[in-house]
Amino acid sequence: GAPGSLLATAGAMRAAGLLLAWALLHPAATQQCHPAGPGGVLRFTDRHAEIRVPALHRVPSSLDPLYGLVRRCLDLIQQNPLPTELLRAALNDPGSVRTSQVVQYELGYVVCAAVALLFTVAVPVAGMCFCYCRSRRRCGGRLRAHRRSLGCRRRCLLACLSFTSLIILISVTCAFVTSQRVKGQMEPGLGAVPSTLRTLRQHLAHVPQGVQMVVDKFEVPRKQIISDLAGLSRSVGLSIHAQLKAMTYAALADLQDRAGDLQTSLHHLQILDRTARALAAARAELEPALRERRRRVVALLDDPRCTSCASVLGRAQSLELGADYGKVPSVEKVLKALAGLPRSDFAEMIRQGNGTFNSIPELAVERMAQVIQDLRDDLARTADKVQSIADGFPLPDYTRPVSEALLKAEDRSQPYLREAERFERYRWIAGTVLCSIVLLILACNVTGMALGAYGLSKREDPSDYECRGEAGAKFLLVGVGLAFLFSWLLILLVFATFLVGGNIQTLVCRNWVNQEIYKFIDTPGNLPPSMNLTRQLNLRRDSNLSSAYRECKSGAGLWEVLQLDRSYDLDEHLKSPKYTADFQKRLGEFTANLGDVRLLRSEGRQDLETFARSGADEVDYGRFQEEMKNPVVQTSLPGLARNLEGLQKMQRNSTVAGRLAAEARALWQMQNSTVQSQEALVAKLGESVQFLSRLAPHLKERVKRTLATTASVEARLPVQAQQILRQELGCFTRKELRYFTQYLNWVGQTLREDVASCQPLATALDNGRVILCDRIAEPWNAFWFSLGCCTFFLIPNIIFAVRLTKHFRPIRNRLISTGSEETCPFHIPRVTALKL
Repeated sequence: GAPGSLLATAGAMRAAGLLLAWALLHPAATQQCHPAGPGGVLRFTDRHAEIRVPALHRVPSSLDPLYGLVRRCLDLIQQNPLPTELLRAALNDPGSVRTSQVVQYELGYVVCAAVALLFTVAVPVAGMCFCYCRSRRRCGGRLRAHRRSLGCRRRCLLACLSFTSLIILISVTCAFVTSQRVKGQMEPGLGAVPSTLRTLRQHLAHVPQGVQMVVDKFEVPRKQIISDLAGLSRSVGLSIHAQLKAMTYAALADLQDRAGDLQTSLHHLQILDRTARALAAARAELEPALRERRRRVVALLDDPRCTSCASVLGRAQSLELGADYGKVPSVEKVLKALAGLPRSDFAEMIRQGNGTFNSIPELAVERMAQVIQDLRDDLARTADKVQSIADGFPLPDYTRPVSEALLKAEDRSQPYLREAERFERYRWIAGTVLCSIVLLILACNVTGMALGAYGLSKREDPSDYECRGEAGAKFLLVGVGLAFLFSWLLILLVFATFLVGGNIQTLVCRNWVNQEIYKFIDTPGNLPPSMNLTRQLNLRRDSNLSSAYRECKSGAGLWEVLQLDRSYDLDEHLKSPKYTADFQKRLGEFTANLGDVRLLRSEGRQDLETFARSGADEVDYGRFQEEMKNPVVQTSLPGLARNLEGLQKMQRNSTVAGRLAAEARALWQMQNSTVQSQEALVAKLGESVQFLSRLAPHLKERVKRTLATTASVEARLPVQAQQILRQELGCFTRKELRYFTQYLNWVGQTLREDVASCQPLATALDNGRVILCDRIAEPWNAFWFSLGCCTFFLIPNIIFAVRLTKHFRPIRNRLISTGSEETCPFHIPRVTALKL
């Protein structure tokens, strides 16, 4: 009875689980796709634009204050803006340019040229005059008279000459440094011009290769989609199995419970029938023996010789049979209805249904093999369609004129660059030589001042000759002679470099920074037709160099700058349906029967229906239970036997005592041999009655529900499997379409902004300004400025050196207290002389 009750309870619980699973799984078609994880984002390596123009920037330097000072000086010298009218006339009709216009614009430089010319003429003339005076012993000779203020004057001259020498030293050091910096920047700067033009040509020539590289990146989504296709069929089968297994397993469990109920009920009905028959036969056998035993016991107890037997006599008289199982309902009709059941093997049936359902993943792999191969073929055809993007891309038609213009500019620039390099070499040699001469002049000054001061400290009498002081004076005069001899060369070098570097700064660099040059080029009519950059660069008509430069600098591509979308609709070529229509259609039309699972065959269904109609639930099991409440014998045989044994001990008559003992043993033997076996049959009958009475009220309902559920699950499995198949294929389609969309969006962005980027053109222009203005023009202008300071400070240097020379030579012995030799010719010398 206990195993049967457990089975029934488990069946009820599984049925409840089945209903819950059915409620949860019924709306399977409305489930959403799994959210795309990080693996759903494609990564494209950026290898299609390797050719770049490295951007150059102005490097901060310790000479920046000097560069700023030079720029402010040039802004004072040339305050005129860009000469638009003059440049237009010079470019379109050079013969119409008048000299007065050039002089008017270059007025600041003309004034500087006049100053340089005056210096070039005046300093050599002053040098010749000095030589003439020196030959007459009137310049740089000896002091004619001793004065008290000579010491103060000499110290003042020494300080002034030292100060001018220090300024010259600082200036010539800056000239050396800036000259070397110009030399160091000129060669790579000039070399950067053809290399930059060549790099730009390579960048433009690389555009078709870059487009092809971008198209070849279709391999990234193609490999990902092929990888997803490899696991699609098994994934679909596993998804169908996972979503339907609760419903299927619950139906199989419920079917297994009904099969168990059938077998268990049949077993208990057979027990019930056999036990009732056995109990009825045992009662018939027990009845005469019990009647005979009652007669004998009653007669014995009624014997007068039996002492105290009257108390037990009533109990012995009631000794008769109790339960009569011949009165219980017969189950023969039910057993006849169930004869031969179960005709089907429910265990094998459930095992086969379970195996068929569990084979859905493998079945999906088999059924979807052909569509997977067709999808791979569609991907191969899609790759050919994507190749048409590269074949029809029109940018090379626009970049070819630019490449030709860059090649022409590269060829034409070579002679000018070689001339500039040669001129720079001459400038560096001349500058180095003249700066070395300035250093030699400074060396003469320092040596002369040192020897002169030392000689004065050793001289005891101002009129005494002292060789060191004389040598110091001669060194100063050598420095003066070198200054007169080479100052005109210095000023010529200063003016030549000033004229070139100043005009580069004020005419080119200043207007390049504020983009006035671009505005001049953009103004119609400023350039001759042969220099029309808009036409040569194939820019759109409403565009100009300034806007193109700004767009390129901000990272725009040639696609946007040239507005190629007017002639080539890239968006039309990048529409996803153009490449995914076949792929999407094939997945949308695919169907496969993956849920045809038989849970219950017809013979099994007939068995259960026969079980429900057998009448097992109509048997009156209450009659069995009522009869089982009655004992086999109304009077307890063990109790009566114990009473007789007690009376035996009380008897004085041995014969009566022996007969009581014999009757007691007979009762015990009847109890042990017959009554106990009937009680065991009653207990066995009770288990079967308990199981059947508990199953009977729900038998038809459970069988009906099981049959309905099994039929419903068998009918719903293909439908649900098809819905899940459509859902999984829809999710897969959307996932793969996202790969196509990602790739096509990346292609569009890359072709517009990166592969056909015009940023290298803007970078090249900026690099040209950095090289010409920041790295060459600034140190170039700082060089002539520093060398010019040296040159102009040579004038006070000459004056101070000549004036100081007299103080290093002995004073003539015509000392007067006041006045000069001419005013006091007869002055009597003092007794003592001052020590100079």
